[in-house]
Amino acid sequence: MPQDHRPAKSIRVLLAEDQGMMRGALALLLGLEADIEVVAQVGTGDAIVGAALESRPDVALLDIELPGISGLDAATLLRDAAPDCRVLILTTFGRPGYLRRAMEAGAAGFLVKDGPVEELARAVRRVLTGETVIDPALAAAALGAGPNPLTARECDVLKASVDGATVADIASKLSLSESTVRNYLSSAIGKTATRNRMEAMREARHQGWL
Repeated sequence: MPQDHRPAKSIRVLLAEDQGMMRGALALLLGLEADIEVVAQVGTGDAIVGAALESRPDVALLDIELPGISGLDAATLLRDAAPDCRVLILTTFGRPGYLRRAMEAGAAGFLVKDGPVEELARAVRRVLTGETVIDPALAAAALGAGPNPLTARECDVLKASVDGATVADIASKLSLSESTVRNYLSSAIGKTATRNRMEAMREARHQGWL
């Protein structure tokens, strides 16, 4: 058996990715780095905090689009549950809105998945030293993008609009009156310059506001 020449103190990494093949590949590639050890792998957002409390990672690599809660919501929870764990968002969707939300959630870095694994490994090391690591192209795009124009409640109503939910369904789910839901939807449609709530939801997702 070949000897493991890892240093006595490896960087402990938690990996959250819903696609099993991608998760396995990332774990394998990061595991080839002499100073990095993947100590936990999860496929849902709901499992992130529990896995972090159990495995005590130094860095959590989180995808955004996960079953259950999103990686951005999990980052917010980790800030309180595991404050010593640095969060690095790794996503397919390099959207300025996502970057803003990640920084607001306390993430230490934001990278897109099409970069080389060597860059990811360097980012893991850098965030552990206290640096903030952001994809340069995305950082430039974020500087030119305005803030999210939607209120928190407008975002909630748009999120609840998935799968053809009716106004009554949304009102029941969010404990709002139907007239209030209509007002929020109308406002969101106007702010996104779209024609209906489904277009508004798609535009908000495209911008990274949801």
